[in-house]
Amino acid sequence: MEGERRPAMASTLTSRPSGAPYNGLIRNVERMLSATGTHTLIGEEIFLAMLSQERKRSERSAKQFVLLLLDGAQAFAAGAGEEITQQAVASLSTCIRETDIVGWYEEGSVIGVIFTEMGTANEGAIKIILNRVTSALRNNLSVRDINAISISCHLYPEQSEKHRPQKVRLFYHDEHVGAGSRTGAQVMKRALDIVGSATAILMLSPVFLVIAALIKLTSKGPVLFRQNRVGQYGAPFTFLKFRSMYLNSDSKIHQEYVTSFISGKGKRHASKDGGIYKITNDPRVTPLGRFIRRTSLDELPQFFNVLRGDMSLVGPRPPVPYEFEAYDVWHRKRVFEVKPGITGLWQIKGRSRTNFDDMVRLDLQYARNWSIWMDIKILLQTPGAVFSGDGAC
Repeated sequence: MEGERRPAMASTLTSRPSGAPYNGLIRNVERMLSATGTHTLIGEEIFLAMLSQERKRSERSAKQFVLLLLDGAQAFAAGAGEEITQQAVASLSTCIRETDIVGWYEEGSVIGVIFTEMGTANEGAIKIILNRVTSALRNNLSVRDINAISISCHLYPEQSEKHRPQKVRLFYHDEHVGAGSRTGAQVMKRALDIVGSATAILMLSPVFLVIAALIKLTSKGPVLFRQNRVGQYGAPFTFLKFRSMYLNSDSKIHQEYVTSFISGKGKRHASKDGGIYKITNDPRVTPLGRFIRRTSLDELPQFFNVLRGDMSLVGPRPPVPYEFEAYDVWHRKRVFEVKPGITGLWQIKGRSRTNFDDMVRLDLQYARNWSIWMDIKILLQTPGAVFSGDGAC
């Protein structure tokens, strides 16, 4: 950075906590930001492809990166906005590294900067970047232009396990826009979900009524079991099942088992219904509950989740929050990349596998290669898996 910008940065840093680890982070970020070079504003399609690539690299290596966004639809508009855009890019070039990437996150309205391989970063590092970028822009743009631009900075992956779906979606922007998007296929998938779930609800309504009556007659409590689950991009939703347990059952048994299994320290309990998360001889389950679990009839209310848009007919099974919190960074991709489903590739192919990582790999294989035809094939194969004892979990 140029000498005249140092005092502003120093005054900002002195107000923050001190300590050897924190000071070391400050020095590393400042050193990174001082290695500047000339940058060209690349197009939206290429920038989003590079963002996707950096996201995948980060998920494999667990090395964090930062996405900075300059949102200024009016400031960057064609005509007079071209000069402001050039000045903004010139400003950015004074405070980012040669390895960082500058381009259109949204063509003509949002400029993005990918700060690659930040290593281990935190909110302090983000504040440093924001201060540097803001200072550089103030040196080159007018107050009016600055006020027309909204600046935000986002870390990926976050160390915190809190679900921030809107923030996560920023890193999957390539899934929704650009020439490579699956917009048409997504519309067809949603249409299949609506028609399929509505048809299933109408055709199976007598079964719904019989199961509901049996649950009421055999145990105290509501007919439906409602549970918070983690949906696409980490968005929470209310998951529906027919209640198969006694009222007010403690979830601690399941939580301990799931956490142990995901970490690789636990063994799979091979229950007759094939459920990887279903514990054998679970004392919490009612006699009727054992039957509807073994036949997967307890899953039928999830057609309402599909109709509502929380789930799809086909996709990875949605995790409970404590399961998601036990995930490694790359495990989260099964939640982020596609909408959860009632059945999926693992339900028809991987039920005999004993490794949680293998289950995740099947879900990721589906996320990469899904198509309407693949969904139809999985749906056609699901009844066979259910009747063979390999029902959904």
